[in-house]
Amino acid sequence: MAKVLCLIAMFVVMLGVVHSHTYHSGSCPSVEPMPGFNMKQFLGIWYAIQKTSTASTCVIYNITVGDEPGEYRIEQTSQHFALGLTPLKHEYSYTGEISVPDPDVPGKMRVKFPLNIAGSSSFTVFMTDYEQYAGLFSCQKLGFVHRRSATLLSRTRDLDKIFVDKMRTRLSSFNVDPFDLSIIDQTGCPKNTSQGVNIHIDDDTFSAHSIANVFRKAGEKIGDGVEYAVDAGKKLYHKVSDDDKDIASTVATVSSDKAKNMVNPSGENDAEWVRV
Repeated sequence: MAKVLCLIAMFVVMLGVVHSHTYHSGSCPSVEPMPGFNMKQFLGIWYAIQKTSTASTCVIYNITVGDEPGEYRIEQTSQHFALGLTPLKHEYSYTGEISVPDPDVPGKMRVKFPLNIAGSSSFTVFMTDYEQYAGLFSCQKLGFVHRRSATLLSRTRDLDKIFVDKMRTRLSSFNVDPFDLSIIDQTGCPKNTSQGVNIHIDDDTFSAHSIANVFRKAGEKIGDGVEYAVDAGKKLYHKVSDDDKDIASTVATVSSDKAKNMVNPSGENDAEWVRV
């Protein structure tokens, strides 16, 4: 049952990519980044208080320095809304890469997540005081339409209404409807996720090496099953042979040479032949 739930988990995670965004015609709205933005002060843990069209709970972001200068990593951890409908204990984490195309405008960045097959999207910090609240806006052009997402962040699991209203008003000034935002439940969030299933999606998840490991492990399981079946068959065959040994000896006596030929037509003694 647990294996079935794990497969369901991976399936609903793939489907969940379409959430947390709204779709609109035309180009992305112009959302101005915060002047004088300082990424170093912005790093660390942020709790999502409100986010565009999501039913996920306990959403947390951890922004850290990347491997290369001007690159950063963002990990989103949450309780996935679809998995929450199952009895499966889980933690869903999703890691992306943040880049700064123009160092002169550090608040206007790009982010790329593994499951976003359309490529990177904008990642704009439109306001923050670094210590209490922050507002993010992300948008991606898709042909004649675009998809957008806004997130209101807090350094703690709750945020004073005055800061929430301040960020929602700013979004409205950019022609982004703040009523598209969903309130994220940050209560009763798991503090220890060592039990259950931890689903982590990053750049290595769908690499050739990772996929090969999946098939390799599957092959090992199939091989183990075959070996088990063969061993069970041998035990059954020898048991039947032992039980019938005395009966067979009373029916006929066969010369050793002839017996060898009946057991192994090729004359080799390292294999048994069972005729049906």
